[in-house]
Amino acid sequence: MHLHLVLAGRSVCVREDPLRTESRPVHESHSRKAKNDKIDAHKIAVLLRGGMIPEAYVYPAEMRSTRDLLRRRMHLMRQRAELLGHIQNTNYQYNLPDIGKKIAYKANRDGVAERFPDASVQSNVALDLKLIDAYDELLRKVELEILRQAKDHDAQTFHLLDSVPGIGKILALVILYEVHDIRRFPRVQDFVSYCRLVKSKKESAGKTYGTSGNKIGNANLKWAFSEASVLFLKDNPVGQAYVARLEKKHDKGKALTILAHKLARAVYHMLWRKEAFDMKRFLNR
Repeated sequence: MHLHLVLAGRSVCVREDPLRTESRPVHESHSRKAKNDKIDAHKIAVLLRGGMIPEAYVYPAEMRSTRDLLRRRMHLMRQRAELLGHIQNTNYQYNLPDIGKKIAYKANRDGVAERFPDASVQSNVALDLKLIDAYDELLRKVELEILRQAKDHDAQTFHLLDSVPGIGKILALVILYEVHDIRRFPRVQDFVSYCRLVKSKKESAGKTYGTSGNKIGNANLKWAFSEASVLFLKDNPVGQAYVARLEKKHDKGKALTILAHKLARAVYHMLWRKEAFDMKRFLNR
């Protein structure tokens, strides 16, 4: 069924579907079927006019290459971790006693390959060890280069981040280059959401239907603050006591998640105010 309406002096044909309870103009239905540059431009213009498309942040070109190099360094570090894990799994596969020391350090790798009686297994492990040595040399050079670039780009922010317990030089570099300018986040809630440290509930009519949007945000910042929450407890009795109080109300995993969220909020306010980390203020809040 078709209806002809007169709107603003123009005749508009409306096609009515007996299976639907609403009527749509023919041109709107056609735009859902067809796709071309003219239709796409119109849709984008309508979304912009309604404020449905937020303004994108343009990362500065002079820092973009260093950020990409830092991300590449993280990729190589994961490959190095896979080699270390392969050695440990091989040790368990042949039911040998635990190595008993961290082979991530070069001084603890002597005699690791000789633990295995089979010659082929020794060659396999020796290959992993040689690759780890090569990765160590490459990563050392890359980290020094990135560190020099960071001190030229924003030395103040780097030193502020380095003052947080649990955030060392590598985590400080990750946060520095993934955030760049903290003022692009008008609220602390926007920042922690960008770091993937909050869960978004799906609710309707007072009922909760799980969460959504867990992958929206920056995965590197999520990793950085998660690592910082674990390292925060190292040689930090005050921080350990704080997490112990959280564990009484939540389990250990939830307590570390809360700590990561709290560290992200602290970093946000530190960078806004250009102030170093204050443990007393952190625990009081």
